[in-house]
Amino acid sequence: MGIVAGLDSSSDATRIVVCDTDTGAVLRQGHAPHPVDAKATDVDPQTWLLSLGEAATGGLLEGVEAIGVCAQAHGVVPLDAQGGLVRPALVGNDKRAQVAAADLVEALGGREAWGEAVGGVPQSGLPVAKLRWLARNEPEHAARIAAVLQPHDWLVWQLLGRPARRTTDRGAASGTGYWSARTGAYRPDLVELALGHGVALPEVLGPAEPAGTTPEGLLISAGTGETMAAAFGLGLGAGDAVVSLGASGSVMAVHHEALDRPGAAVTSYADATGMHLPVVSVSNAVRTLRGTAEMLGAESLEELSALALKSTPGSSGLVLLPYLEGERVPHLPHAAGTLTGLRREAMKPEHLARAAFEGMLCGLADALDVVRGRGVEVRRIFLLGATAALPAVQALAPALFGTQVVVPQPADYAALGAAKQAAWALGVARGTLSPSAPPAWQGAAAQVLEPGEELAVGQAVRQQYVATREQIHPGAFGG
Repeated sequence: MGIVAGLDSSSDATRIVVCDTDTGAVLRQGHAPHPVDAKATDVDPQTWLLSLGEAATGGLLEGVEAIGVCAQAHGVVPLDAQGGLVRPALVGNDKRAQVAAADLVEALGGREAWGEAVGGVPQSGLPVAKLRWLARNEPEHAARIAAVLQPHDWLVWQLLGRPARRTTDRGAASGTGYWSARTGAYRPDLVELALGHGVALPEVLGPAEPAGTTPEGLLISAGTGETMAAAFGLGLGAGDAVVSLGASGSVMAVHHEALDRPGAAVTSYADATGMHLPVVSVSNAVRTLRGTAEMLGAESLEELSALALKSTPGSSGLVLLPYLEGERVPHLPHAAGTLTGLRREAMKPEHLARAAFEGMLCGLADALDVVRGRGVEVRRIFLLGATAALPAVQALAPALFGTQVVVPQPADYAALGAAKQAAWALGVARGTLSPSAPPAWQGAAAQVLEPGEELAVGQAVRQQYVATREQIHPGAFGG
């Protein structure tokens, strides 16, 4: 039996799991908060190392032979020619680059041009937009930047003792805005378009390639972004999709190839196994439920869920288009939410509560349709987020999505995915695993929900929603 560790450096904490290499069984765990505000946009990367050290105390890593690292996505760690930090890292939740992102979209010729170039359209959080923001707002800093890393790249580099060779992986690279999952290559011209000059970019490793070995003989795997690590930790494969329920929401599917022309609606990421992750994001998910709860005076989403289940499918004719903050898919950036079907008999709290759940889930079903419309098969949906446990969500989702829904038990899936990658790289190095076949660890423990007899009713509700959407926003999906 061997032992490996997975390290997840998220926006607020470091989580470490120590696992058996053969089975994936968790042997030990560590956790430490980051000593900074999780909402901060400028962060000293040294705080990530301090948190890592605190999480690994008490002999947590004793006997570990390999470590995998994942970290918060889309951060920028700007380095000078000597490898020193030019300024604090700009992290993923930084929204200052909205104007910069729009400038880049226009400079390359529009959203479709970006989709063709690198599989996605610049958003404020992406590194390419952050570089543009630095060039416009901090030109002295921008001029000194000689190399750019993301958080997981920087942590791997530090663990290896800051070698001359700097690395990343396909998953993290695909979220930069200047590397294409379809071609497997950087677009240095897009870095220059953003920053005004070229920089050194990390070498992109394959899924089972090691980044290096420490002087003590500890193997460090390629690492990846948090999203890709979580998909790996969940055990996702072709035909699986993840619907993530946060304030905003997303649909991510596993596909065997990159989309040729992802377009403006789909972002084409790479995963941590050699597959691909087309992603569609919506602006409004749980924010729809929270707003409705406030309107109805419900003290919690659990109370809103119980209220919704007192209604019937179709919410007595009420349809809520949940575009409260505009919408990304369909592309309606200036839209507002719309409630239709108001009749006297429908004007009850339980009907509005159910309309909120149906509207949120139908909006995500729209995103699923975009993924399926690009030829991506979806046979099973993993539902993630705290609200996935709400009875109303579990009662409605399988029928509205039209397929099996899996609700995994809470776990540190990103850290588990990082550990699984470490076990893979270690096995390849020892000749016990193939570079094309990751370890066969047991999948996530989960609750499985089937659409069953409610499928026809759910699809009728979905049709009611689509008809209303087309009436209010005709042609929103190009129809």
